[in-house]
Amino acid sequence: MKVLEKSSDLVGRFRVLGCLVTAHSEMGRYKEMLKIDTARELEDTNFLLESYLNLARSNEKLCEFHKTISYCKTCLGLPGTRAAAQLGGQVSLSMGNAFLGLSLFQKALESFEKALRYAHNNDDAMLECRVCCSLGSFYAQVKDYEKALFFPCKAAELVSDYGKGWSLKYRAMSQYHMAVAYRLLGHLGSAMECCEESMKIALQHGDRPLQALCLLCFADIHRSRGDLQTAFPRYDSAMSIMTEIGNRLGQVQVLLGVAKCWVARKALDKALGAIERAQDLAEEVGNKVRPDSICWVWSQEPKLAQLKLHCLSESIYRSKGLQRELRAHVVRFHECVEETELYCGLCGESIGEKNSRLQALPCSHIFHLSPVEKNPPANAGDMDSIPGLEDSTSCGATKGPPAYRTAEPTSCNY
Repeated sequence: MKVLEKSSDLVGRFRVLGCLVTAHSEMGRYKEMLKIDTARELEDTNFLLESYLNLARSNEKLCEFHKTISYCKTCLGLPGTRAAAQLGGQVSLSMGNAFLGLSLFQKALESFEKALRYAHNNDDAMLECRVCCSLGSFYAQVKDYEKALFFPCKAAELVSDYGKGWSLKYRAMSQYHMAVAYRLLGHLGSAMECCEESMKIALQHGDRPLQALCLLCFADIHRSRGDLQTAFPRYDSAMSIMTEIGNRLGQVQVLLGVAKCWVARKALDKALGAIERAQDLAEEVGNKVRPDSICWVWSQEPKLAQLKLHCLSESIYRSKGLQRELRAHVVRFHECVEETELYCGLCGESIGEKNSRLQALPCSHIFHLSPVEKNPPANAGDMDSIPGLEDSTSCGATKGPPAYRTAEPTSCNY
């Protein structure tokens, strides 16, 4: 701020404003990021690209994923610039994170793979580290826990290889994602160690967003151990920070954990109250419609969060013996499965229902590894020859498994 007050050079001011954007981002002040117009006085396309990327990132952190994708598309539509080679991977990464937030898994994976190619082509190990962490989050959500651990471990390996010259935030980032994967795998001791390491760095550097994520992970670990008395205050602390910084999807995850705690305590009405709050937030994240060329994005919601909420609601209403409410949630659950294409096009079984090994094909569609091993496609163009994909379109994605299109839904399990 002091430099900015004394600076009159436009390019110099641009760089200083960029430092301010980064500082606000690290501290979770995403709304302050939006107030900084870094390229207002500059007409250079290179500066415009960086400015739009800053807008994309700030909206991504505020869970305004539709806006993130719009700004990323604007970046990609700018004429070739010097910055495009340097920032193209970061644009793809931000777009992938937004698609993942909206549960558009194939598009998220495509974007992450583009970002990874940028990282390898430009020998950008820092970008590769960030992409690996996002891929860890991706596979944690679709429940391939082996890959969910592999990618953040790869990120941690990159941090270790590059030594002390790297920012500690990359170590903290990789440790947090490792903690999430270890918890999902049931290795709660390792999960706690990684989460403690990440939290220590976050506290040292005032990284509020990471503090919130670590608190959520701590709470989930305690819940997995059956220590609900310790889990509740951790969830409360995580919710407080996530509300402060505007992370609505994080708030949904907190409320989901709280609801599971109440279910464990047999307090079903309190659990339903938490679920209703979470559903309102999840719908709010993507419930915006606009008549423009990207309207298909604006109508999307984070369906994976909805899947988990409908599943938990189903188990509660089953316990309460309320058949009408039970059926409504089961039906909506299966509708969400179809909308997210969370099923294997080869065997027709759900993806993300349980921990299983997955394989991404060249078209970025995801399948259970066993069917792919039995019927390996030579390339994406040969997908129609694989059993189970006779009705495939564009890269071989089926419109939906027969069980979900025609069968009478009776239960859900996510």
